[in-house]
Amino acid sequence: MEVKPPLPDTMKSRQKAPAFALRHVGMEGIAVPVIIPNATGADVHVNATADVFVGLDKPFTRGIHMSRLYRELVNFLAQRPVTGETLRDFNNILSDSQEGLSDTSSVCLNFKLPVKKPALISSMYGYQYYPISIHSQAGSNGAKTTISLEVPYSSTCPCSAQLSRQAMSDAVDQTFPEEKLNKRDILNWLSSEEGSVATPHSQRSFAYITVELTNGLVPDLLVLIQGIEDALGTPLQTAVKRQDEQSFAKLNARNLMFCEDAGRKVKQFLEDRSDLADYWFKIEHQESLHPHNAVVIDYKKDRHVIPI
Repeated sequence: MEVKPPLPDTMKSRQKAPAFALRHVGMEGIAVPVIIPNATGADVHVNATADVFVGLDKPFTRGIHMSRLYRELVNFLAQRPVTGETLRDFNNILSDSQEGLSDTSSVCLNFKLPVKKPALISSMYGYQYYPISIHSQAGSNGAKTTISLEVPYSSTCPCSAQLSRQAMSDAVDQTFPEEKLNKRDILNWLSSEEGSVATPHSQRSFAYITVELTNGLVPDLLVLIQGIEDALGTPLQTAVKRQDEQSFAKLNARNLMFCEDAGRKVKQFLEDRSDLADYWFKIEHQESLHPHNAVVIDYKKDRHVIPI
């Protein structure tokens, strides 16, 4: 029986490039299923993409063991609920897999979390996706995990609402000049097309939030999303009937918001959480009146450059 020689290992060949250490070497966009736990005990299985990296700390070594990153992602991380402990163990496994080439590692999971949402009044319900990224890194400076998410909501401009009320007041005064008004006439007019004098402008708005929990923990994502939506007060709806749509219109009228108002609501929510080591957020009102957006950016720890 003929014995074939082992296949050549290019990574062991002589390095021709300049000898430098490299901070992050790995792969992006790997398709992988992951398990997201929550407080109800019902784990959510989602399809994610993963970015995995290690540092190439040996300047004279040509490259890392790339395939081992993929192997550990599939065999370890994809088989366990994504928790702070799981991510710490996974980062250690990534570094160990390089057999002394690396002291640092990181993983970023990107996915859309499906959330079942009931209508405001009726028995209707639907599902909404929330884009989420979980980024965990480990090295000589310790370990850190950050969670970034996008929460859409509705916002109605307070200035536009006030101007609409003024326009309505002026129209009533012009339509009913007599001192004694007939209630039935007013109600009929308000219910007619002529009664639609002006409407305040509203827009779909977004809160982009990044949080870092103490001790590298991963928060309950459903609870975090619910808390942000409760703070803003006007979450988007999925399936609705007419009574739900009317209730949503009333909800917006009770929660008129400039982007500054929304920013302060989100900041208050984040400040009230004692488990956050750091946070950053961006509020974006995608104006229906203007071709540009109204934006607020704030954060807990000082930054030399404003991250957009």
